[in-house]
Amino acid sequence: MRFSQTSVLCFGLALALAPLQTALAADVLITEAEASMPAPVDVSLTTRGLTRGPVVEQVTPDPDAAPVKSPLPLKIKFQTRNNVPIDKDSVKLTYVRTPGVDLTSRIKPFIGEEGIDMKLAEVPAGTHVIRVELKDQQGRSSTATIKLSVAK
Repeated sequence: MRFSQTSVLCFGLALALAPLQTALAADVLITEAEASMPAPVDVSLTTRGLTRGPVVEQVTPDPDAAPVKSPLPLKIKFQTRNNVPIDKDSVKLTYVRTPGVDLTSRIKPFIGEEGIDMKLAEVPAGTHVIRVELKDQQGRSSTATIKLSVAK
């Protein structure tokens, strides 16, 4: 089997550009400028009373694992209570900074019935805290924080 020079050149070019295509396919979740904003002094959540809203669980990257490289897969699972579906329009993500940065428009295309599934999220190196807020279709709300540890 013989390959033309053009075929070999195209194949070589495709191999060389493959890593670049992966980088280009990533969606920006947090910019360098946003990451350089000051972090608030207190990041704790204040909750009052018992809520029976949806459960928010960070699946990937594992918040307790070693820092991961960017772009990274971001998967946040929503678990309903009493079979009440999630109100997808109520999902809001805020990068915890001073002032807070609304990330909701960046993750909207990745919100599904079961949570957020962003295949490649571009995030600068460092530790980032994001607040997740959502409601179910009966109006019961939940708030949680997730942590992203990103290596250089």
